[in-house]
Amino acid sequence: MNVCLIGSGGREHAIALAISNSKLLDKLFIIPGNPGTKSFGLNVSIDITDVDYLIEFCNENNVELVIVGPEKPLIEGIADQLLENNIKVFGPSKNAARIEGEKSFAKELMKEYNIPTASYKLFNKSEYEKVITYLNTVNYPTVIKADGIAAGKGVVIAPDFDSAKKAVNDCFIGNVFNEAGDKIVIEEFLIGQEASLFAISDGSEFVLLPAAQDYKRIYDGDKGKNTGGMGAYAPTPFVNDELIKLISNVIINPTIQALKEKNCAYIGCLYCGLILTTEGPKVIEFNCRFGDPETQVVLPLLNGDILELFYTAACGKINSNAVKYNGGSSVCVVAASTGYPDEYEKGKEIFGLNNVNRDDVIIYHAGTREKKGKIYTNGGRVLGITSVINNNDLIDAKKIAYETLDNIYFDGIYFRKDISDKALLALNK
Repeated sequence: MNVCLIGSGGREHAIALAISNSKLLDKLFIIPGNPGTKSFGLNVSIDITDVDYLIEFCNENNVELVIVGPEKPLIEGIADQLLENNIKVFGPSKNAARIEGEKSFAKELMKEYNIPTASYKLFNKSEYEKVITYLNTVNYPTVIKADGIAAGKGVVIAPDFDSAKKAVNDCFIGNVFNEAGDKIVIEEFLIGQEASLFAISDGSEFVLLPAAQDYKRIYDGDKGKNTGGMGAYAPTPFVNDELIKLISNVIINPTIQALKEKNCAYIGCLYCGLILTTEGPKVIEFNCRFGDPETQVVLPLLNGDILELFYTAACGKINSNAVKYNGGSSVCVVAASTGYPDEYEKGKEIFGLNNVNRDDVIIYHAGTREKKGKIYTNGGRVLGITSVINNNDLIDAKKIAYETLDNIYFDGIYFRKDISDKALLALNK
């Protein structure tokens, strides 16, 4: 079949690589893609907001499946428009994508269906004085979240009243997240290890992929601002088979069935961000797509045909045996531009990429561009240097990733040095 993959980041590079060897694949078009994805298909420069032109392209090229990577087009309804034109889509409808696009929707859904999550309060922009009064009553730290999408940066863990007030002011007065911050969620701060879990769903049934752990904060030791993700590893030892069954029964299945009951059956990848508390696993957030950079470490650990999994899910009858965990492990370290997640410079030449020639390393392109055969930085998160080994040995996987990173350089390169250390500390106890 001919497949169209929407997106341009490291996640899409990982998806393109994963489906490139499928027995079902004839041609792969990546819109718009990046210098890394061009090895697995044809990058096509189309504005993905021009859905009419995208539909025309799909029809002209006999595209049988569209895989949507980023959240924004899903939240804006790209899947609905494609389906209306008889083009199958791996990705949820606009209504189902509200589970990420509106945190308030997700929280109210979980409350209605008794899905474990942090206690919370919702506030609109018009309720500023009420919010400030409420902040005087909560326990600290507390969590302030913009209701809409904010590229993974709309969450503040406030240690005290002053920082919580600043976060509210940023949303309601400073408009730093535009309309996404016109409503906020104030949540109880939960303590425990975090985990990321992908559920591939056909609207009724689902398949769980190996659990990963993401590193959101910009600095080592989980300090500083939230980012889109500074690294990840998989599998995480904090989620064993028994816990997977529990999460499936009390979180994933009830969520899939709740969305179906709400007439917004969920087709695609449901990302569940979890925290493992002493009271059991609870939901931090849901996303309506694969996480980035967790995708980069999870997909390489699968044997089988990932495209078959996606296609059967899109058709409404998922093949639960299409893929399985291969027993390996992976560590992804994000090489970022200094200044990210705030202001940073672009256009820095990247050196050393041609010197990496290992079977146990993948270098994912996230924010790069190519000019006259050279690769330059073009984003905050630039590369994902990722080890993939055949055995579950995170010590070795981390060593390989960082050894490779030592050979790559661009002006202003920045990366965390502690990706996977939480697991290593736990395993050494």
